Amino acid sequence: MAAKTPSRAWWLDPPEGAAGSGSPTTGLSSAEARARLARFGPNLFHDHQEKPLWRQFLSRFQNPLVVLLLAASAVSAMTGELTNFIIISVMVLFSVTLDFVQEHRAGKAAASLRQSVSVQATVIRDGKQSDVAVTEVVPGDLVVLSAGSMIPADGRVIDANDFFVKQALLTGEPYPVEKRPGELAAGTVDIQDAANAVFMGTTVISGSARIEVVRTGVGTAIGAIADTLTRAPPATAFEIGAHRFGMLIMRLTILLVLFVLLVNAFMHKPWLESFLFAVALAVGLTPELLPMVVSVTLARGAQLMARKKVIVKRLAAIQNLGSMDVLCTDKTGTLTEAKIRLEKHTDPQGGPSERVLELAYLNSFFETGLKSPLDEAILAHQEIDVSAWKKIDEVPFDFERRRVSVLLDKGNDRLLVIKGAPDEIIGLCKHYEEQGNVAQIPLDRAALDKIHAVQADLEKEGFRVLGIAWREASATHSHATVGDETELVFAGFAAFLDPPKESAGAALAALTDSGISVKIVTGDSELVTRHVCGQLNIPVTGILTGKEMAAMDDTALRARVEKANLFCRVNPAQKERVILALKARGHVVGYLGDGINDAPSLHAADVGLSVDSAVDVAKEAADMILLDHDLHVLYDGVMEGRRTFGNIMKYIMMGTSSNFGNMFSMAGAALFLPFLPMLPTQILLNNVLYDMSEVPIPLDQVAPEELRKPRVMEIGFIRNFMLVIGPISSAFDFLIFYVMLHVLNADARLFQTGWFIESLCTQVLVIFVIRTRGNPFKSRPHAALVATSLGIATLGALLPFTPLGAYFGFVQPPAQFYFILGGMALAYLVVVEIAKRGFYRWYGPPRSVDAQRA
Repeated sequence: MAAKTPSRAWWLDPPEGAAGSGSPTTGLSSAEARARLARFGPNLFHDHQEKPLWRQFLSRFQNPLVVLLLAASAVSAMTGELTNFIIISVMVLFSVTLDFVQEHRAGKAAASLRQSVSVQATVIRDGKQSDVAVTEVVPGDLVVLSAGSMIPADGRVIDANDFFVKQALLTGEPYPVEKRPGELAAGTVDIQDAANAVFMGTTVISGSARIEVVRTGVGTAIGAIADTLTRAPPATAFEIGAHRFGMLIMRLTILLVLFVLLVNAFMHKPWLESFLFAVALAVGLTPELLPMVVSVTLARGAQLMARKKVIVKRLAAIQNLGSMDVLCTDKTGTLTEAKIRLEKHTDPQGGPSERVLELAYLNSFFETGLKSPLDEAILAHQEIDVSAWKKIDEVPFDFERRRVSVLLDKGNDRLLVIKGAPDEIIGLCKHYEEQGNVAQIPLDRAALDKIHAVQADLEKEGFRVLGIAWREASATHSHATVGDETELVFAGFAAFLDPPKESAGAALAALTDSGISVKIVTGDSELVTRHVCGQLNIPVTGILTGKEMAAMDDTALRARVEKANLFCRVNPAQKERVILALKARGHVVGYLGDGINDAPSLHAADVGLSVDSAVDVAKEAADMILLDHDLHVLYDGVMEGRRTFGNIMKYIMMGTSSNFGNMFSMAGAALFLPFLPMLPTQILLNNVLYDMSEVPIPLDQVAPEELRKPRVMEIGFIRNFMLVIGPISSAFDFLIFYVMLHVLNADARLFQTGWFIESLCTQVLVIFVIRTRGNPFKSRPHAALVATSLGIATLGALLPFTPLGAYFGFVQPPAQFYFILGGMALAYLVVVEIAKRGFYRWYGPPRSVDAQRA
């Protein structure tokens, strides 16, 4: 028997228990919505509910070095070394707990900030409209949609008004499609044919509608293929640098551990003790707190940026913002006040025209799509009686046509009224009006030249210009299409003024001084954009228009994109091409946008920036949300991003240089000492105490010279710094070896105690030298960093005099040792300061993005 043809598409079959949304006007009750959320889960592609805390904690023990250390300590316990087992286990537990607590707190803080700018959906519950997080939308909800909304779930259209949706995400269709209520034809199985259905992740281009949600989360059409749609974003410069840094540490660790094992085996030292020593050596060399320091530093950076009105949705984007050296932005609302006023309405000859005002008003009044600031300016300019007119149909605005048409009826007459980009409108006209005379005069070359001259004059004065045109339609013409936009009559221009922001010039100068090039990417004409730049004292280094870009391939565009700083009359696809061309030249690119047309560019940029008043699709695509549409806010965010990067680099540079020096000393000492230079438990204790001293680094200030230019993590700089400072640490270690053996005639336990104290004190105190490129006495460290560093150094020096010291194998050093230690520590800090200054003179600071690209 033949299979029964479904009466509706499979994706609109509601899941069991989801049918029945209540009244089509009141929607679900709040109680029913909560019950369905508990039953069907959050509206997400994947279940992002966090693991229980105990599972998160246990996952920290997946580090291979931690597992190896615990296994070795267990073997130690089985051989009777119970004290070693307890001490090693406590040290590992403390280190893992410190990492877990700090990173968990950072994650909670970041999640709270993201939630504050989460995309909302307007639903009808208990008979009232309310905004809820998209994740809380459930099957059966009634959702209200308008232009600019992102559709939160798969649903059935209940009612619609000129409702056009862009669903290229699922179908690849380049143009919006209209959605209407009604049943699907029998046998409909393709999304393209589902005229009564909308799908999660697609975007409302124009009109309005009310839908009933049928499926959410993984049950949606996009959720079913989410795994194939999701691709990992390309690695950022920071992630690439961190990976290379990890590989460098891994290679050094393997070499040192193998060296120590071979030497100890050759010298016939106890194998278990040698193995524990080698593993502890590996742990000591590995900056295992780096993930925690990065997470905490980024989270603190996000909190500080929130105070400066920048909400971070993705923590890793802070690194990109600090490294950003090119900012692409539209001019409206960023360089200008976004308080657009209609200043002139002229006929084709440049004279005032009430006819143009009336046509523009009719178009804006009856347009149901996303009303632009230009529409609002037209409607606010002067109220016109439109009661005699009735709307028949509409061809909504799109960014390819750059115009909108409205079909209107006035008794026996029907009129198609069009407004849009002047070049697009004029190109569709065959006739024009002259000095208010509606008689249709053929548009010849002379008239065309005159019209273009009027347009140019308006744009040179800084006016943003729309073209207004019309054509008659038959009384039976009931559906407007793109094909109707021909043989038009040109009525004239509507000219708008958007004054520049007083603060924009100073903010742009600050961004430029900090190493960021600002490029204006706009749909406006080059004349208007140049006028605004002149008022803000922005030098124009080059102009590219959308028409010129259309004739270029990607290679040619990359050659031109460097010098040009104005990109005018560009469409959304061309905006994205500009960003990709800049990235191909090695720039770290930020993009600031707030419209539907900005979503592709926000995705393409290294860091996408939007504002809290942006449409849903722009806020969803952005990495950061500005709560104030002002470049000063962005500048503050950039500086905070650079401070965050600077503090992460402090930990890496201090940890690698001191750890490398100590571990190199231990490996060298194994060559001539008949005993281990430091017990495995002492190495672990040294490492834990040192890490505790570095926990406040995210709170520390960053020197002003580190904030002047965008930086990226450069592995060569870190390696060279480690190779310069590390051997100095080793040289003083070998000096203390001599003192312990030949001055104090130390036995094994006193030697290990003395070196533990010297090693801990020097590597903790050197923080105050390495944390700044300049004079340590002129750069004030954070009080918490001072307290923990001095506290840990004091604790290490006094530990042998406590009952706990004996458990770690310490003995009380003579008073003479502490006098020698004080002099050596002071000498060590002085030598490191001299070497640091010489290193920066020879090698220079970490290179900027421009230098890296060169």
